[in-house]
Amino acid sequence: MNKIVEINQVADYNKYVGADTLHPLVSVIDFSKLPPIRYVDTCKLYGFYAIYLRGAKFSDLKYGESTYDYQEDSLVFVAPGQVMGSEADGQYHQVNGYILAFHPDLLRGTVLENRMKDYSYFSYSVSEALYPSAEEKDIVI
Repeated sequence: MNKIVEINQVADYNKYVGADTLHPLVSVIDFSKLPPIRYVDTCKLYGFYAIYLRGAKFSDLKYGESTYDYQEDSLVFVAPGQVMGSEADGQYHQVNGYILAFHPDLLRGTVLENRMKDYSYFSYSVSEALYPSAEEKDIVI
């Protein structure tokens, strides 16, 4: 069984991966600018939303009780209260890709706060990534 680490704040996630925190509620990270990350037998319980534009696939992603279906250059979505982690191989990998992480407090008092539940790709019931075209990927970046 994997160890589960609670990461409730964006700043906590930034510290976990070795990135600077420029704002307490939102972060954009280019993983290619960070040191290599060691894949260990740990899953993260997220306290915020995360949208990953995944780079090279080094391992499977555990998503709740199942495996998330994704490939290189796919978009992966996580909502507060969800658990996700990579399969452990004990190796260091230079991760490429990006993350947009934002705390639910960033949306407080906005129309989007109540609409987030309408975006099904943040749901455990959807365990398949979105695959943007090359043009859409450039727009995301």
